Amino acid sequence: MANNLNPLSPAELQEILEFTIELARKAGALMLEGSQAIQSAGAGGVSEKINAVDLVTEYDVKVEDLVRGEIAREYPHFQFIGEESYSSGTRPPLTDVPTYCVDPIDGTTNFVHGFPNACISLGLIDKRVPVLGVIYNPFLDHLYTGVRGGGSYIHTRLHPEPQRLPLAPVSTRPLLSLAGALIAVEWGPDRRPEAIRRRVNSFSRLVGAPPDGVMAHSLRSVGSAALNLALVAQGAVDLYWSIGCWPWDVCAGIVIVQEAGGFVTGSKDVSHDGIVTEAILTGRRYLAIRGVAETPEESSIEVQKRIARKFYDTVEDIPLGE
Repeated sequence: MANNLNPLSPAELQEILEFTIELARKAGALMLEGSQAIQSAGAGGVSEKINAVDLVTEYDVKVEDLVRGEIAREYPHFQFIGEESYSSGTRPPLTDVPTYCVDPIDGTTNFVHGFPNACISLGLIDKRVPVLGVIYNPFLDHLYTGVRGGGSYIHTRLHPEPQRLPLAPVSTRPLLSLAGALIAVEWGPDRRPEAIRRRVNSFSRLVGAPPDGVMAHSLRSVGSAALNLALVAQGAVDLYWSIGCWPWDVCAGIVIVQEAGGFVTGSKDVSHDGIVTEAILTGRRYLAIRGVAETPEESSIEVQKRIARKFYDTVEDIPLGE
């Protein structure tokens, strides 16, 4: 394995990817166990429902402990950033050392309710840049993978061989404007009146008729940042906008989107050049656009940049909550 001074090589990344896929499936089995326990606990009255919430926290920690332990054994010099350990006060700074960035259960509200859109998100950062991602939804048995320079893929029960993303060729999928786009959004954890008001106004502008709106086809809320990004990579949704997520929510998905020809940027004020810097990764504001066909006048990335600018001209600025 490369030392801390050299970037991980393609061969090393492929080895790490195989390990991470196996790890995701192990964690997914633990998630299914937890889901069964939670649904059983939540079947009764108020006390049982409180117990179900406690079980979510318990399984969040169990999954993260499993993942952190396996990584420490296989790659002892790698660093680790996880949602649960971060919440408990373990907050290592990002360095040039390879670092796993992990959300043990992304989509916890779905997980509580038994809605089958929850996943484990395993991202790897090298030299402060996301380079590898694995997202696994054990409820649907959908596994998404991406590695720098190696493309993105989806693995499902229906297809023995991995399918390259996006599922439809980019050359056949133009996206000339926000009009007609299918956009993934979320309400987010910040429920303060001002934050909700700005989201509602933004959603209204996206789907409303001109002159105030841009007539997007519709909005979708999947309930998981990682799965929203996976759907952008797949080409199932055209854009995903997020305010308030954390690096572990998006790290894996960023790689999967980029390797599928997609575009990821940060807040309105950053340079929309498709390069995910450390500032964008940790900035908690994200916009992802699927791979799009070039036009006679614009390259694919020029189209994506233009759509990003138009998007931010349309929505309101939403302050970050805690």
